[in-house]
Amino acid sequence: MQRIRVLVVDDHRIFAESLAAALAAEQDVDVAAAGSAPAALRSLERAAAEGRRFDVLLVDADLAAVGAPLAVVPPQPSARDGAARGAPPAGIALVSGLRTSHPYLRTVVLAERDDPRRAAVALQAGASGWVAKDCSLSRLLAVIRGVLRDETHLPPALLTGVLRELTAARKHRSDSERLVESLTPREREVLRCMVAGLGRKAVAERLFLSPHTVRTHMQNVLGKLGVHSTLAAVALARRAGVGPVEIETVTAAAATVPVP
Repeated sequence: MQRIRVLVVDDHRIFAESLAAALAAEQDVDVAAAGSAPAALRSLERAAAEGRRFDVLLVDADLAAVGAPLAVVPPQPSARDGAARGAPPAGIALVSGLRTSHPYLRTVVLAERDDPRRAAVALQAGASGWVAKDCSLSRLLAVIRGVLRDETHLPPALLTGVLRELTAARKHRSDSERLVESLTPREREVLRCMVAGLGRKAVAERLFLSPHTVRTHMQNVLGKLGVHSTLAAVALARRAGVGPVEIETVTAAAATVPVP
């Protein structure tokens, strides 16, 4: 019998231990529990090094943030008002970070309540399912086995709302991409520096520009993107898929592009 290795990640110890015990009663399930995202990462790395990697991760949507920030998906707009929201909680951020580092792992988000916006963000982060914490054990086992067959599982009541959120996010991304395309190559380079968190002085030093020139470029970027702050510009850039600048890329570009 092929056994399924499951890792439960929840900072509520009683819930995590109870769920792990219930799953462990199944003949084909091996289960372990972790109380935080860093602890989960250690468990995953240790298991992979020992040749017995986990198959499915069950993670609390509201997992508390502990330690260094994890890689996260960008804030997503709401279908109701189109406004960008804050970064996802540590549980969904963990899902996003694992998509690259552990691509074989299937992740299912456990939630206290159904929320189509957060469920949509979880799917965009790489989750294969969204399940209520109070669902039956048989339902949870069906989801675990389903995601291992590359199925995506959502509560039926969430389907319409999640589809609406995903449609809104795609439209918002398209609008953001068109705005970014209106920038000049130099302005896009400055925007990537802004995404990397560099201030005006640091951008000037890395691009061999004067602070005054950098200020002008930043003002032009904000104006063309239709935003009023660096934070808003960065959020829009991330929605458009603009990543942070790499230091070696900036240096090479600065050496070959004349200063305006």
